Amino acid sequence: MNRRDLLRTGTVTTTALGLGAFAAPASPAPGPPRRPLRVHTVLYDGVEEQDFAGPVEVLGVIADEHGVEQKFVTADGPRTVTTFSGMDVAVRTPWSPRAADVILVPGGGLGEGSPVDREIRRGVLPRALAAARRPGLITASVCSGALLLAAAGIANGRPCTTHHAAKKELEARGGEVVPGRVVDDGDLVTSGGVTSGLDLALWLVERLYGPEAALFAEMVLEYERRGTVWRSG
Repeated sequence: MNRRDLLRTGTVTTTALGLGAFAAPASPAPGPPRRPLRVHTVLYDGVEEQDFAGPVEVLGVIADEHGVEQKFVTADGPRTVTTFSGMDVAVRTPWSPRAADVILVPGGGLGEGSPVDREIRRGVLPRALAAARRPGLITASVCSGALLLAAAGIANGRPCTTHHAAKKELEARGGEVVPGRVVDDGDLVTSGGVTSGLDLALWLVERLYGPEAALFAEMVLEYERRGTVWRSG
């Protein structure tokens, strides 16, 4: 039995563990999307593994029950991406932002010559992200991925966050950096460095499917969320 099914045996649930007592939001829990949630995670050469692996794992835990479809994409179309640590990832899905409900942009280092810096200078990915914007699309980032969103004009003048070492650059690029491990500004959701991608994904699960789904994912992963979610409005 894999770990995604481990707690679905009927003998161990969030209610049985007494976790239901913590699920008391001030307003009714949000209902699930009408169709499977389509998540496109953007890869590029030098992308940091943890930045995309964390969210992929969290969303994978709830995929069967809640209907989550995840795909890797690149702004250049199907190709093989080499990650920061030298692993090759085959990306088979074309760039198709209108077929996504969430576009997730992971980070790739910091500073001049970093993978993120190269992508900003090349310009292809920022232009593709800018053109992808539309009502109903959630754009999210982990770590220095927020710099790519800023380069695309998506984070300009909006509450956002990134790795602590990149906050000044994010501000210089027009972002309104605010405290919070995860910053939710509606259709823009950003998170801090590296492992905060886990917290971003867990927050998206709670926002879209309710606290019980997020608690379930935490139990399967044996990970407890850290930090604060800053929400606009």
